[in-house]
Amino acid sequence: MRHDDIWRAIDSLAAEHGLSPSGLARRAGLDPTAFNPSKRVGPDGRARWPSTESIAKVLDATGAGIETFAALVSGSGSVSGKGGRGGARRIPLIGFAQAGGEGFFDDGGFPVGGSWDEISLPEIGDPNAYALEISGDSMAPVFRDGDIIIVSPAAPIRRGDRVVLRTRKGEVMAKELRRQSAKRIEVASLNPAHPDYSFDLQDVAWMHRIIWSSQ
Repeated sequence: MRHDDIWRAIDSLAAEHGLSPSGLARRAGLDPTAFNPSKRVGPDGRARWPSTESIAKVLDATGAGIETFAALVSGSGSVSGKGGRGGARRIPLIGFAQAGGEGFFDDGGFPVGGSWDEISLPEIGDPNAYALEISGDSMAPVFRDGDIIIVSPAAPIRRGDRVVLRTRKGEVMAKELRRQSAKRIEVASLNPAHPDYSFDLQDVAWMHRIIWSSQ
């Protein structure tokens, strides 16, 4: 068993139940950050493994058997027991706070570089789709700390859609598209305590639609 295979199996169990790794940890009665990507490697760079007690609590919380988990670890099974991986694929994942940094996206907003983690989730049609893990409560009550959102650069965007937007200055934000004209983009904050924004179109590097979220 490899370190990555164990964590992939946990991610797959979470995805099959519509949960983020943080949501699965909460359901299992564990610290919500126990399965976060940042907790999978120690400060010294050594791999951290989940305890057998944590795995037992996860299996109890999801109703999965040890045989199912072992099949997910080996890559030969799925939660549904139908073989394969139930249509799951590995999607690049970083924390939302990291998304404004350099080296994670190309000019078109597609994920690049080797600093991304990965998460197994149900099949997404867009090969350039990526995942962001929410931190903090600035997007509550729509998205809360630990939630995972899946973002698709290829998905068409209409008024009222929830989007991730990056400005030319490097700011990254999750908002609701209120209006887009030939010259301006207006977005509404998901948290009523935060202001709405209006940008000149030339000041927006890219804007992608949020197509899935875990709660």
